[in-house]
Amino acid sequence: MNQSRVAVATVTVNPAIDQTVAIANFSTGDVNRVESERCDPGGKGVNVAAFLADLGFPTAVTGLLGRENASYFEQLFAHKGIVDRFVRVPGRTRVNVKITDRVRRRVTEINFPGLHAATADVAALEREVVALMPDYPWFVVSGSLPAGVDPSFYGKLVATLKAAGRRVVLDSSGEALRAGLPASPFAIKPNIAELQELLGTALNGEVEIARAARQLIDGGIHCVVVSMGRAGALFVDAGECLLAEPPEIVAESTVGAGDAMVAGLVAAKIHGDSLADCARYATATAVSALGQLGPRLSSPRTIDALRQQIVVRSLHD
Repeated sequence: MNQSRVAVATVTVNPAIDQTVAIANFSTGDVNRVESERCDPGGKGVNVAAFLADLGFPTAVTGLLGRENASYFEQLFAHKGIVDRFVRVPGRTRVNVKITDRVRRRVTEINFPGLHAATADVAALEREVVALMPDYPWFVVSGSLPAGVDPSFYGKLVATLKAAGRRVVLDSSGEALRAGLPASPFAIKPNIAELQELLGTALNGEVEIARAARQLIDGGIHCVVVSMGRAGALFVDAGECLLAEPPEIVAESTVGAGDAMVAGLVAAKIHGDSLADCARYATATAVSALGQLGPRLSSPRTIDALRQQIVVRSLHD
């Protein structure tokens, strides 16, 4: 199979419609006036699939999707050429609110819990994942789990995919991430807060973060990426520990930037890039998303230009 045509499937058990509203000088407890607003079908895996489709990869999506407002997602999938294998369930997919403040350069997120998943719905999702495995050598399993889904779900799912020879990137947090680690996914991408929660300890500075990532590598994970906001991201595997530092930009929104980094990482890994080149491309893809309102990327030419501006240096942890 041509590397550039390797197909990727994403699993989003708890998708969301992201309502992004722009409010200058947003203040709690006061009257705030909205400058603009937009709604985007999302959820971490949906975003990753959309980004990978933009980068030229065949993609499929599955998860649990409320029937009553599924059209938002269906339009996106049709537009991007994404194969839709979502399990439809009764009710409405949640709406999450993102408040962007361009003056203070802050994003406030209000995330709703999502639908309650029935046992039959989860079983149907598991069947969809198994049905996708023959045609999709890469899987991205990401996001939170809705009520009704045990945290052990991700661990079982990763183990099933690995047993079939699939490469799995797990991007979650809390108990869902913790439960998935014993199955040793190919890669994970926590931010600093998620990594600290996972390990139950504060991490101060690059060296401590790198050592924490190294512990996870020693536990069987091939690659750990720790996103650190404006400071960049750490990329760690068994042989190297690299810090990718992005250029200074004015961020329009942070919505989807982490998912763009995951998409960039998967794309670079499929291409067989070195860890340093993976770090450059994944970070450039994330920076590209920061310059957009809503989860979308800049042009390939812009991403390539950004890649040239990423500084990658080795850390000795």
